[in-house]
Amino acid sequence: MFPLNFQNLSLKYYNKPAYDDYSKMCLTNGMTMNSYDLCLTWNWEYDADFVKLLDLACKSRGLSLLQITPENLVDMIQSFGNEEITFRAFFDRAADADPRFIPIAEKACHHAIHHINSHELACRAWDKVAMHQAISVHMDTPFTLILPSFDEQPLLSAIDLASLGERFIIKPAYGGGGDGVIIEATSLNQVLIARQQFPAQRYLLQAHVIPARLGSRMAWFRVIYCTGKVHPCWWDNCTHIYAPVIPDEETCYHLGSLRSITSSIARMCGLELFSTEITLTPEGRFVIVDYVNDPIDLRLQSKAFDGVPDDMVRDITERLAELVLTHSLPSKT
Repeated sequence: MFPLNFQNLSLKYYNKPAYDDYSKMCLTNGMTMNSYDLCLTWNWEYDADFVKLLDLACKSRGLSLLQITPENLVDMIQSFGNEEITFRAFFDRAADADPRFIPIAEKACHHAIHHINSHELACRAWDKVAMHQAISVHMDTPFTLILPSFDEQPLLSAIDLASLGERFIIKPAYGGGGDGVIIEATSLNQVLIARQQFPAQRYLLQAHVIPARLGSRMAWFRVIYCTGKVHPCWWDNCTHIYAPVIPDEETCYHLGSLRSITSSIARMCGLELFSTEITLTPEGRFVIVDYVNDPIDLRLQSKAFDGVPDDMVRDITERLAELVLTHSLPSKT
């Protein structure tokens, strides 16, 4: 869920020399300071397996990981306030849903060298309207009507719902997990009611996209991007079950565009880790139906039927640890 508090964050990023000068100052003044390579905030119990794999990936590279959870949050905020803790890289998987973590994010804005999915970029990516406007210029997206927020314009001008088809989708600009989304809308009355659920948000009305059938599967894909690596998966949009696209399938069905499209989205949004949903239509068009998902669900498929394949999650943690290594303490590089 989009944290309105982040709209007011001052996002300054200090370079490495400045960070080193800050550390030297603390030592000179006799301050005890624990330095970590990566600080991870997380609050979802189902992230535990992902965090365990990330910790192993960091340890195998001699990197230190500071975990901040609801259990130690108060103590960590105090430690940051006393300037007892510093870190090189910061990865937040909590503050979007729990505002108690915002003080940590604010501190990270001023002292972390690198932010994995920085809030400045993430806030823009969370805005589905902004992403639609950016992506639709160069790539195929569903036919979409964008409505002003209810607060901005309570009474709407005439809307041509017929252009959306018999059934269409209503989406608020922010939010994840299907919050506020109506998949099978059919009437103007549903639109008018939906706009009042989140009155400060703009809304998207989108036409349904019918995917082609490739062999025994519908051509609906969820693609995960992590620091330059693209993981294309078949994805059942009803059961949410992942299945990796194997090389033979990618060649046979000419699915290479999944990689190039996702890489283009990565350049556009600037995030290092996200997922996107793409369909291939019977006419041969690759249509991006869900632009940028962040943070992504990284439950293991071995633990949850609709989780991400284990090897894929493991590769993501290895790549994130490699990214942290490039910003690690001098003794590690």
